[in-house]
Parts: sequence; C-alpha cells; structure tokens
Amino acid sequence: MSIEHESVQVRPVRDEDRPAVMELVSRLAEGVAEWRDPEAVVDAARQWLAGFFAPTRERQGAVFVAVAEGEVVGVVSVNAHRHFTGPVEAYIGELAVAPHAARTGVGRRLVSAAEDWARRQGLRHVTLETAAGNTTAQRFYAAVGYREEAVRFTRVLD
Repeated sequence: MSIEHESVQVRPVRDEDRPAVMELVSRLAEGVAEWRDPEAVVDAARQWLAGFFAPTRERQGAVFVAVAEGEVVGVVSVNAHRHFTGPVEAYIGELAVAPHAARTGVGRRLVSAAEDWARRQGLRHVTLETAAGNTTAQRFYAAVGYREEAVRFTRVLD
C-alpha cells in the first residue's frame, strides 16, 4: 500500500480505532535497552491507551490517529505533565507509525497534531522520550525540531 501525504487524515481517536491502535503499539518495542523487557514496554503503552478508551474515565490528554484509505496507519498520545522544575508541559507518550507508512509524513502530521493540542492547552513545551537504541526515532525527532535535553543512565546490578 502506497501512502500519499495528501490522503492522510489526522483526527482524534474513536472507539472503533482501538484494535488498530493496539496493534500499532507493538512498534514501541524497537530500540529498547537489552535489559528491559520489550513486551513490558508494549504492555504499559497498551494499558495507558486502553484507559483512554474506557467510557467512564475522565479523559486527560488526547490521542490522535492518522488514517489513510480507511486504515489507521499511525497513533500519537499527548498529555500534560509537570516538569520537575515546575512548569506544566505537554508530553508525547506514544508515537507509532505502521511500517508501510513510515517516511511518508505520517509521523510529522501526528507530532503536529500533538503540538497543536499543546498550544490549545496554553503549554509552551513538548517533551518526549525514546529508546537510546532507536536511532531512527532520534533522527526523526531531531528533523522535526526536537533537541536533546537530558540523557538517562541505567546500571544493571548483579
């Protein structure tokens, strides 16, 4: 399937998008550190997103999907959180694009939707994290204007 940038629609997630969104989340295991369980990463993302679909939950943040020819080909979640220095900022928790839609502008459109949401909330910063081994994601975020702010170190104890 060839994705045309103009044919991609980005919109808020709907209940009927749940199966496709949950499938896309498996992409978040890419580049996870060898001492972390990639399935635990995917499960945590699925749990957060499942909470977003819960009908009784007061929804905080937003989830957007990219749709091309009726198929969900990308998802992004964004929420407000307080930085340790005090200000509230937007945080992109999950961004996943279907393999056949990669490098077609879908990721850029989803990040733009998250940034627009942040602006509407009056937030001035958008932050996110990606796995140190996910160099593709790191290059993507740099290309869309994100700058490295912190480096996290972990030591596995014997």
